[in-house]
Amino acid sequence: MESLVPLADRLRPEKLGDFVGQEHLVGPNGVIRNLMKSDQLVSMIFWGPPGSGKTTLANLIAKATKSHFVHASAVTTTLADVRQIVKEAGERLLVYRQKTIFFLDEIHRFNKAQQDAFLPHVEKGTIILIGATTENPSFEVIGPLLSRCRVFVLNQLGEKELSKIIERGIIQLNIKIKADAKEFLIQASNGDARTALNILELGKIIISSQKNQPKNPYLDLETLQQAVQKEYLLYDRKGEEHYNTVSAFIKSMRASDENAALYYLAKMVEAGEDPLFIARRMVIFASEDIGMAQPTALVVANEVFRAVETIGYPECTINLAHGVVYLSKAPKNRAAYDGLRAAQEDVKRFGNLPIPLNLRNPVTKLMKDIGYDHGYEKYSKESLLPEKLKGKKYFK
Repeated sequence: MESLVPLADRLRPEKLGDFVGQEHLVGPNGVIRNLMKSDQLVSMIFWGPPGSGKTTLANLIAKATKSHFVHASAVTTTLADVRQIVKEAGERLLVYRQKTIFFLDEIHRFNKAQQDAFLPHVEKGTIILIGATTENPSFEVIGPLLSRCRVFVLNQLGEKELSKIIERGIIQLNIKIKADAKEFLIQASNGDARTALNILELGKIIISSQKNQPKNPYLDLETLQQAVQKEYLLYDRKGEEHYNTVSAFIKSMRASDENAALYYLAKMVEAGEDPLFIARRMVIFASEDIGMAQPTALVVANEVFRAVETIGYPECTINLAHGVVYLSKAPKNRAAYDGLRAAQEDVKRFGNLPIPLNLRNPVTKLMKDIGYDHGYEKYSKESLLPEKLKGKKYFK
């Protein structure tokens, strides 16, 4: 009978030496290993992609330091839960002198008030908070809490690291795997150990359901492709990878690299991104980066937006591709955009500078008599900027 515990949980290492990856943190000279050796544990934020080992590492730290481990998710945990956990942690520290590591998964899902609740307890050391997030903590964790925690970045697992984890899964499941199937699994899991093991376990279930299977069956490519159904794409429309992909898309068009731009377009399309979002970014790009070098780029971008709005998926991907190549190959000139930003800086710096009298509307005779609207702006090449900014050039 197959275990009811998922393979990924069954394979969680029991000691730090068996942990795979993140050598910069837990290797011989890793900062977390050194903190544990010197008994100088502090509250931490683990920032890394899914399946990089955040939960496992927190658990191992608790075991190695003989701390009580509390695992909670911000999705289901309330402030009342937090208060109860902190109360018990205080009692445990007082009576048994045992530290409590409070691991909060997806800490970015806690709002400001909820994150505020941790501040006094982290400050006093009642708990050692380890918050895990896939999002940039600079944006998702409040400043006061961030200043009381060390932020550690966990990297996406590499192919060698995934291969090692998959080998452990193969042994646990008592199966064999063909070389091309293993390579496919490594690529399909996209650096996520949990995903790799879930696919592997599902593959075992598929072949186990077939008749006349040998005692140690082979997982082949076709079976794993069935398990995957559709290759996993790490792309959260509200997450860090979303902004990374959009940024790469824009920068590729800016660099006139139409091939890279088409790739990042394809990644967004395959992940189900709203096509109007993509088209809007292209309209902005047409003015911001191409501008006066080829003003018709804005016309093309607007027409792409209109086509996308009218047609929708899947056909509108052709319109998007057309627009992306056009914008990528167009000459670039940010002079108008840079000029606007420079003018905005002067507005912020100098405040509400008086408008020259000759540009003001003479509503009354008195206003006309003191110099309002001489009409010079129609004929003179004199600067019409406020006196303090006379002659300044924003558009260069």
